[in-house]
Amino acid sequence: MSHIGNYEETYAKFTWRDAEREIGYEPGDPINIGAWCTDRICAQGKGRKTALVWEGHDGTRKQYTFDDMRLRTNTIAAFLRSHGIEPGERVCLFMDKIPELYFGFLGVLKTGAIVQPLFSAFGSESLLTRLADAGTSAIFTQKKHLAKVRAIVDQLPSLRLIIVVDDDGSKPLRERETAFDMDGSPQVEHFDVHPTTAESPSVLHYTSGTTGKPKGAQHVHYSLISQYITAKYVLDLHEDDIYWCTADPGWVTGTSYGIIGPWANGVTQCVTDAGFKADNWYGFIERMRVTVWYSAPTAIRGLMKEGLDVVRKYDLSSLRHLCSVGEPLNAEAVLWSKEAFGKMFHDTFWQTETGCIVISNYPGMPIKPGSMGKPFPGITAAVLDPSTYEPIAVKGEVGLIAIRPPWPSMFRTYWKNEETYKAKFRNGWYICGDRASIDEDGYFWFIGRDDDVINTAGHLVGPFEIESALLEHPAVAESAAVGKPDPVNMEVVKAFIALKPGYTPSKTLELEIMNFIRKKLSPLAMPQEVEFVPSLPRTRSGKIMRRLLRAREWGEEIGDTSTLEND
Repeated sequence: MSHIGNYEETYAKFTWRDAEREIGYEPGDPINIGAWCTDRICAQGKGRKTALVWEGHDGTRKQYTFDDMRLRTNTIAAFLRSHGIEPGERVCLFMDKIPELYFGFLGVLKTGAIVQPLFSAFGSESLLTRLADAGTSAIFTQKKHLAKVRAIVDQLPSLRLIIVVDDDGSKPLRERETAFDMDGSPQVEHFDVHPTTAESPSVLHYTSGTTGKPKGAQHVHYSLISQYITAKYVLDLHEDDIYWCTADPGWVTGTSYGIIGPWANGVTQCVTDAGFKADNWYGFIERMRVTVWYSAPTAIRGLMKEGLDVVRKYDLSSLRHLCSVGEPLNAEAVLWSKEAFGKMFHDTFWQTETGCIVISNYPGMPIKPGSMGKPFPGITAAVLDPSTYEPIAVKGEVGLIAIRPPWPSMFRTYWKNEETYKAKFRNGWYICGDRASIDEDGYFWFIGRDDDVINTAGHLVGPFEIESALLEHPAVAESAAVGKPDPVNMEVVKAFIALKPGYTPSKTLELEIMNFIRKKLSPLAMPQEVEFVPSLPRTRSGKIMRRLLRAREWGEEIGDTSTLEND
């Protein structure tokens, strides 16, 4: 039985106060995410339950109970406090997906400091931009990434503590650097957790902008309320689940649903530091007996590319519930997952700024493949007219996706950028920056990022419908559609296509693909040009960066590229 039960009934009755009561929070009380994901679970008698099973790329396995996690987060917090880290200071996590990253996140929060998780694949310049902007005081890192930190440390006067979690003593550490062994240090039984309150800052997540420097979305400890209940209702987490979120905590999914949501629910989760490959992933699911799996459309399409034969080599019968996040999941991928795993992926929609899932497909609710689903209980969502910022009454008409504040995990500002923050709100709504329509059953249908929508001869065309049609062709692995300048129509559609193995770019194949999609798309949405490419530019969270492709066609500045996969 799913936690959410009947969606319509739950949506009609639910309030955020219900979620507060369920997790045991009374307004005005102290609330600290670090303690509520560890100490609180242990106080419920679950200290001996497994919290984390971790596998390294070399097959090394580590396992930790909730009590192990409580002790290690205490030890991390005490270490920081002993080095003078004060509440409100920013502490960066710059590590691969190792246990220290996950426990470090909660340990920092126990001190009252603000945790700043960043992708370990960032280069020195990308790191410098974010650390300088945040005025970061301390950074956790590994030997393999230390050179990147050393290259910029002289430009960061506020960075007074560089913590190396895997130092073996073979090379001397430099000024400001210190070693810390999480598992080998004497474990701290009691730590005086800083009494943060609902509005105390918690996580600072940097999100790349279309232009200019990245923006730091500031969240608060009260976000726990949203993350706890959405993980329970949308991911359908139960007491005996083994949960796997494939997202890196450098991305908000990896913190909201790779750390806070599951552990606030007292659920066992597993993490692999191995790279993406179908055999790696399916083998991991089989070994761990994963029941709930949260992943990204890019990864799912990558698995589709590998075919069904590799799926059948593994016992994936443990899987009970599948969800996706990051970009809209095209209908073909939803139907493929039913064929491959006997389960459909449930698409979810949210952003760094929303902090939690705001529109989703839910267990027990009929899935319309390709749809975003319906608003989460407690969330008021609408599609607004872009000129008046009023809700559109006409079913099927395209407008801006908007959410009515407040909700617990909504970001509270952009770090040192209140002006840009205020610009995200219009007429009492938070404007997501995406376009969609709502059908007669109340399901939302994604059209595209507001700045990705193509205006051809006065008609707005969303890239998603074009890309979805292209992906149905057996030769197409990935696709991206952008507008390119046209003297007559203002813009026309250009498609970029990456082919599956075994297919070679040719005029014949291009014609075949065009004829295939002609039956599926309106004449306005038909690409006027196709370019075959080896791969598409993506962020590390899996989103295709259409703006890079569009900028190239228009001869424009490409803006911030620091979150690019291969940057």
